Amino acid sequence: MNLLKRVLTAVILIPIVLLLVLRAPVPAVAAVAALVALLAVQELLKLAEAYGIIAIQWPTYIFVAALFLLLALNAGGGKPLLSTAIFVYTAGFAAALSPFFFAAIGMRRSDLKSAFPSALASTFAFAYIALPMAMLVQTRQQWAGAYWVLYVLLVVWAGDIFAYFVGRSVGRNLMSPRISPKKTWEGALASLTASSIVGILLYKYALSISSALLNAHLIERRDGLFALEKQPLWPILLLSAAINIAAQLGDLVESLIKRGAGAKDSGTLLPGHGGMLDRIDALLFAAPVLWYYASWRVMQ
Repeated sequence: MNLLKRVLTAVILIPIVLLLVLRAPVPAVAAVAALVALLAVQELLKLAEAYGIIAIQWPTYIFVAALFLLLALNAGGGKPLLSTAIFVYTAGFAAALSPFFFAAIGMRRSDLKSAFPSALASTFAFAYIALPMAMLVQTRQQWAGAYWVLYVLLVVWAGDIFAYFVGRSVGRNLMSPRISPKKTWEGALASLTASSIVGILLYKYALSISSALLNAHLIERRDGLFALEKQPLWPILLLSAAINIAAQLGDLVESLIKRGAGAKDSGTLLPGHGGMLDRIDALLFAAPVLWYYASWRVMQ
């Protein structure tokens, strides 16, 4: 029954996500990413309560929302290199400011013993959830951004699907039984293989896929990958493998947080999948890898 719910939820959500990534303007993407980040932050702060941490809620939500508001306001201009630079300055400043901001909020508490752990939880929530989601939005804003975001989603999803089904069917050797008892090395290897194959296919046939999406009016020309020169496949193979490894680590990190909190899922928002944080945990580690590659590629 749980598997059926998982499949039905995926069947409903995946087309919506893909349509949003490909067709929606960047401010709309930023708004949805902000909503996803806020829901995940809310779940994380709820998990923090199991550790005895009294969360700083509303200031955390406002701080996270402000980052995405800046991204949405800077969505135009058609100069991805400038946009990347502004994003680096903004995100770097916000990350440096966050511990001081949340510590200052904590000073107002009557129980000063709770101030430091609460500030730590809010700072971690911003770095762990908001920054990677913002990187995804900024990648979407770059040239060929829609295609690269589509690429990372499909690579992560392929790895997740194969890890789940191969691990359930033939998995024998447990990867990390204390943190995630159902994850196996067989599933991890299948995940890495699937992500690598999907990544290579998406890059090898990028021109055909981009042309089809353009003809279907799902993307603008600047959002596809239309490079005609032949590029070597080994960089994209390394990138796909790095994204998969990062995604699997992201899954394990969230499992660690839930295991310490004594929770099976981060929430109940998505039937068969748990909470929002359960759904994006792998993407939170994979998105920075893609963002770094895409930004580096633009600057070459």
